[in-house]
Amino acid sequence: MVRSILPLRIDAAEVRRGGARLIGPIDLTLGKTDVTIVLGPNGSGKTSLLRLMHGLERAAKGRVDWSIPEADARARRAFVFQTPTMMRRSVTDSIAYALTVSGTKRSHARDRAREMARKIGLAHALDRSARVLSGGEKQKLAVARALIREPEVLFLDEPCANLDGRATREIETILADAKARRTRIVMSTHDLGQARRLADDVVFMLNGCVHETGVAESFFSTPETPEARAFLNGQIVE
Repeated sequence: MVRSILPLRIDAAEVRRGGARLIGPIDLTLGKTDVTIVLGPNGSGKTSLLRLMHGLERAAKGRVDWSIPEADARARRAFVFQTPTMMRRSVTDSIAYALTVSGTKRSHARDRAREMARKIGLAHALDRSARVLSGGEKQKLAVARALIREPEVLFLDEPCANLDGRATREIETILADAKARRTRIVMSTHDLGQARRLADDVVFMLNGCVHETGVAESFFSTPETPEARAFLNGQIVE
């Protein structure tokens, strides 16, 4: 039986850049709950927290520990950025790249990529350049490229921030399918409606720190702190 990379334990971790503290100290345990939504006002540290957990930012202080060695855990997690990078390749080859770079035979990787593209609604664009896709299609491709490796944990940084309602619904459907396949999802969003639809638990960031955490139902109905209540009521929180 393959040992899970979870839980992830973050102990007094700080991220600094140019001597300035971006976030921290952070104390947080990421368990096996299905979907964690990271909320907070702009500049609260949502993106930096996701990057710290995934390893795109290194802790200047404190610890970030997966349940297995980092070198092994790294291969079993993936990250989707708010603005995805599109390669000079077809849709098929862009998705397949995530497999070929790790040693999968190209023909097999392309078969898997075509299957994934059809599953997420890009069957019509298999041979099209990834760079000419619409914004929603590019984000679906980015999610597919992350999921084709079957990561245990998927991080997403506001993946629907620039999408219309239809594209957002399609992304949410893909994520619901990933959750059903037992992919652990950690996602930031500015959309409270989306957070309510997707979250099993919530991490609320404020001023670079984890201000409140909780089960989604309790957080949205009876937040513990006045800052979280104000945020949920649409007020400006600083």
